[in-house]
Amino acid sequence: MSGEHAHAHPNYIKIWAILVFLLLVSVAGPMLEHPIITLITAFGIAFVKAFLVAKHFMHLNIEKKLATYLLCTAVAFMLLFFAGTAPDIMRHEGQNWEHQSAKHETARALKAAEHDPAAH
Repeated sequence: MSGEHAHAHPNYIKIWAILVFLLLVSVAGPMLEHPIITLITAFGIAFVKAFLVAKHFMHLNIEKKLATYLLCTAVAFMLLFFAGTAPDIMRHEGQNWEHQSAKHETARALKAAEHDPAAH
């Protein structure tokens, strides 16, 4: 076994079936109209699907550990950058700036509601 992989390849059909099942659950979750279930099905299942794809289809489980460390480092930086900017971006106003597009859209919606109150 010197030139061959020592690791067995996964059953791709089984992994695909699991991914399809998780897709169906993540689509059906928001139909229940419960915010916690929607968050779990949207983000939790997406994380599990991403893990399965990275592990089995990208063969990260048989790659050198450096690839796994680089992937984890990239994800950690992405989360750090999102956490650093999300509090400002998700608000309509900040200390030194205003979210112009949200302000214009709110004004447009209020003006439209004045002309047609039955629309809302």
